[in-house]
Formats: sequence, structure tokens, C-alpha cells
Amino acid sequence: MYPMAPLVRTTLNAAARVAPGPAGRLAFHLFVRPLGRARLKSEERELFAAARTGRLRVRGKEVVTYAWGDGRRPVLLVHGWSSRASRLTAFAEALLARGYSPVAFDAPGHGEAPGRASNILEYREIIQELHHRHGDFEAVVAHSFGALASLFALRDGVRTARFVGLGSVGSFDMLLAGFRAGLGVDERVIRCMRDHVERRLAPDEPGVWDRFGADRNPGELAAPVLLFHDETDDMVPLAQSRLLARAHGDRARFVVTMGLGHRRILKDPEVVAAAVEFATAGPVAEPAVTRPGGRVAAGRDRGTPRA
Repeated sequence: MYPMAPLVRTTLNAAARVAPGPAGRLAFHLFVRPLGRARLKSEERELFAAARTGRLRVRGKEVVTYAWGDGRRPVLLVHGWSSRASRLTAFAEALLARGYSPVAFDAPGHGEAPGRASNILEYREIIQELHHRHGDFEAVVAHSFGALASLFALRDGVRTARFVGLGSVGSFDMLLAGFRAGLGVDERVIRCMRDHVERRLAPDEPGVWDRFGADRNPGELAAPVLLFHDETDDMVPLAQSRLLARAHGDRARFVVTMGLGHRRILKDPEVVAAAVEFATAGPVAEPAVTRPGGRVAAGRDRGTPRA
């Protein structure tokens, strides 16, 4: 729930009718602000103390970057919304053990990065800059909103041999629906926000708003895709990864787990092992993981688990 939602709702709905420009700016300001800042956990400290830490700037904001290994065979790790790079510690450790070089970042307003907000355009620029610095990625491993943002960047020139999504957001419309529901604002407010993004933030990219969805133009990502999603995920519906699996067709494999939720999936040993095996494999892998109480078949899930 957004703070002071009734007052904000009334203000935005009224402003959208008489002052669409300010309404769009205010709505966007609320939309891109994380609800809280995740803290470093004790089990994450050792790895991140050993990282080569750096800084970069996107759109006037500071980003904190992390790198490990000798720089060869880089793998990009992308955190989700209101999260941080350290939540992907298990993947970084497993990749290091195989001789790969993990690369990660805290987006503005997340983790150790200063600021109060970020957005999908900034994520794209961060990923593009890291691609410029480190070269083509062996794989990109992304969680939640990070998967949406990564696929946006991967359709805009960033190159990777493989993509792994965990609890992925596939549709930008899902985020908008959650924002509308949280505040109770009119559709007119969303139109004002879209106008603000297209006119003010990306004036040189006509129709950029329609390109945010990770299921748009999937053919632009010519890489195999592995998706993990838990049936009990209470943050991102299972249907979001199913949407991506359908969009990417035969390039995608979809593994459904049970009992890991939206966050524990990032630490599950079998998920981590299967994801890293896929990310570092030569031929396309056929991953399999064990869910509590039963086996999940390798390859694309063709069943109809609960969303």
C-alpha cells in the first residue's frame, strides 16, 4: 500500500483532468520509487567484501557495481525491485567456483546506491554500460523486475549467450495494474504518466513505452532461455513466466518449483545448481530440479500449475 493513498489518489485523479503534465510527473515519481531498501544479510557479507566495487552514473544518478573473478567469461546478475545485488550471492559463488566472472550492480535507490528511485530506462543504461565495460556476457541471470529490465536491454544491443529468469516479470502492464490498484487512480493518470515518459524521458525513442514488455519482439533475443518460477510466489504470478515461455517458444525452458516463494528461490541449492549449469553449459542444457515433495520434469513445463 502506498503511503497516504487516499489523498494521493484524489490529487492525481483531479490533476489528470486539469493539469496532465504535473499529474504525469507526480505519478511517475511514485511509480519508480522502491517501497523500502533491502539490507545486506550476514551470509552475503563475505562475498561482497571481496568484490571489486565501482561506481557509474546514469541520468545523473550513482550506481554501485560489483565484479569478481579474472574478468573472463562474465555473467551479469540483475536484482529485482526493492532488492539488491547481494540477494544473488548464491549464483555469484557458484559461478566463481566454475571459473566465471560475475558482475552485478545496485540500481539507484537500491542496496548501497544512493538515491530514492530508479526505472526501467536506467536499468537498461546500467546494463548497456556494463556490457561496454565487460564485453558480451556468457549469461544474464535476473530476478523479478530485473528480468523485465534485462530483456529490454537485451533487445537494445546488449549481447548474451544465455538468459536465466527467476520469478520473472514479463509484462509491464502487470506493474501498471498493481500501481493502479495500490492507489486506485484512473486510467487517465496512466496516460499522463506514459506521456511524461515518452515526451520527457525518452523523446528520441518513439513508442518506447510499448517496448517495455519482455514479451515484445522476443525474436530479437537469439539466445536460449531458462525460466524458474514458484507456484507459491505471492509477488509475481506464475503466469508471468508462462507468458515469457510462450513468447520465446522453442528457445525457452520453463521449470516450476513449489514452496520457494518469490525470494527463497534465489537460495535454493537445486535451483542455483540447475541455473548455473545452464548458464555455463556448451550445448543447450536440459535442467531439472527437485521441488519439495516431488520431481519437476526437465525442459519446458507443459502442465497447468496454479497461477
